[in-house]
Amino acid sequence: MIPISDNIPSGRLPLVNYAIMGMNVAIFLAELRLEITGNLGNFLQTWGIVPARIHSVITDAITTGNPAAAVAAIVFGTGPLVVAMFLHGSFSQILGNTLFLWVFGKQVEMILGRWRYLLFYLVCGILTGVAQVLVDPTLAVPLVGAQGAVAGVLGAYLLNFPKAKIESILPLVVAFIPVEMPAFFYLLWWFVQQIFYGIGQLEIGGAINPFSMAYWTQVLGMIVGAGLVTLLVQHKPNTAIY
Repeated sequence: MIPISDNIPSGRLPLVNYAIMGMNVAIFLAELRLEITGNLGNFLQTWGIVPARIHSVITDAITTGNPAAAVAAIVFGTGPLVVAMFLHGSFSQILGNTLFLWVFGKQVEMILGRWRYLLFYLVCGILTGVAQVLVDPTLAVPLVGAQGAVAGVLGAYLLNFPKAKIESILPLVVAFIPVEMPAFFYLLWWFVQQIFYGIGQLEIGGAINPFSMAYWTQVLGMIVGAGLVTLLVQHKPNTAIY
């Protein structure tokens, strides 16, 4: 089911959420230009999360014996943990993340406030990126996308607006069927769906590959978001209504 809107009245303009969406789209358009010039692969290899490279940077920094050099190496060598959440590898990825931010992000920004929302979004993205490195530190494929941060937004929304009504459409072969359901059931369905997809993409023996990694990143992101929002929430909504 594709989410379209919710029934919560709009408050003040969610400037940070719109800025994140705009930045994601602008960078994706720049990526398309790099694809035309043949430079996209090198760009993603440099700024995507490459677990093997980040793991190597951190390991080497720790073993240098120079605390200042170690901190500098970790800060600059792990920059992709931030940058990669603003990069996308396909039209479906950028469209999906933008749509979910459009529907769910504005309400989470409303209860957190602008700067807390930005912090929340970045922390969710960074923590899920770190998890990707820890799960398979030998993976040499660049991982990109905002799915960990966006899933964090969904977790925060689920915890604070469980009774909100989500308007969505169910695409069938010959028609689009409108569906309305409480956010609790919609997001719980989405969460379980990611788990099943993640299991379905596992290799023989249970090994995680880049395809299953994306789904497990979203599962973790939703859990992280639900936990983190309780620490940062500024305006607790009326859950008796929403």
